[in-house]
Amino acid sequence: MRQPTTPGGAIDGLRDRHRQRDRPPAGNGSSTDDAPPGRGMSRVFAPGLLSGKRILVTGGGTGLGRAMAERFAELGADLVLLGRRLEVLQAAAAEIGAATDAEVATLSADVRDPEAVEAAIEACFADRGIDVLVNNAAANFIARTETLSHRAADAVLNITLHGPLYATMAAGRRWLAARRPGVVLSIVATYAWTGSPYVVPSAMAKAGLLAMTQSLAVEWGGKGIRTVAIAPGPFPTKGAWERLFPREDLAEHVATTVPLKRVGRHEELANLAAYLVSDQAAYINGACVTIDGGRWLRGAGNFSFLEGLTDAEWESFRPKKTAKG
Repeated sequence: MRQPTTPGGAIDGLRDRHRQRDRPPAGNGSSTDDAPPGRGMSRVFAPGLLSGKRILVTGGGTGLGRAMAERFAELGADLVLLGRRLEVLQAAAAEIGAATDAEVATLSADVRDPEAVEAAIEACFADRGIDVLVNNAAANFIARTETLSHRAADAVLNITLHGPLYATMAAGRRWLAARRPGVVLSIVATYAWTGSPYVVPSAMAKAGLLAMTQSLAVEWGGKGIRTVAIAPGPFPTKGAWERLFPREDLAEHVATTVPLKRVGRHEELANLAAYLVSDQAAYINGACVTIDGGRWLRGAGNFSFLEGLTDAEWESFRPKKTAKG
């Protein structure tokens, strides 16, 4: 297989590709709690729904990003997984490539760094380009706002708002210059429009991301570029879930706030994402689709339920400093 020529350093991971020609049989289309992320409901769409598309997913090595990436690959798309931890991306790429016929490239870049993002997008377009950008990478944790340092606030804003903006501008410039169509899918949250206590930097960032989606739908829509968004409800993911609900009883309480009395399954969000970036959704532009079991309509779509925690409980949630050396 031809190997792409790319800049060195942070984006050497683009050289790592994984392809397997023998595709495994499709599943039975059922949606079960123990189904691997992205693998349920496999017959919702025609197998080649995303054939011919190349999709870049930020934060695509883990969690919901990986679930979406897997689903895109199952439906015929090739992938670029972008994140900071190259070894995690390479492991995900190897597993997705072994399970599908997708060509999966990896890019190591920090979305907080505009130059790194620009170089990563340039490497993609120098190789083959991309048809879809999925702004998935995000940071969040619960805290009383008055206790946040400016560094903590900046960490969330830089990853969750600035990073998607850098990537969207970099991809958009190239699509426009080449008169090439494109799609930007951004993952937001229902508190982008309701607000939420205890996650204020994230609420600010997600509101900005939604505003970007709606604004560019008008600015770029007539030039062949669609922008859409998804606002997920509670979808447990390793790491992020523990940072938001650091105690088991808090995590268990979340499902009781959802009218459907359960949390979301990864394949449910992945199927929605696959539809929105497909040509079948060509008339959807500037819209944000909520997938939360009706939680926000019940007035429960934020972290207000944490208001009863004591000072001692909040203190126990603070990250513990570790000795260096």
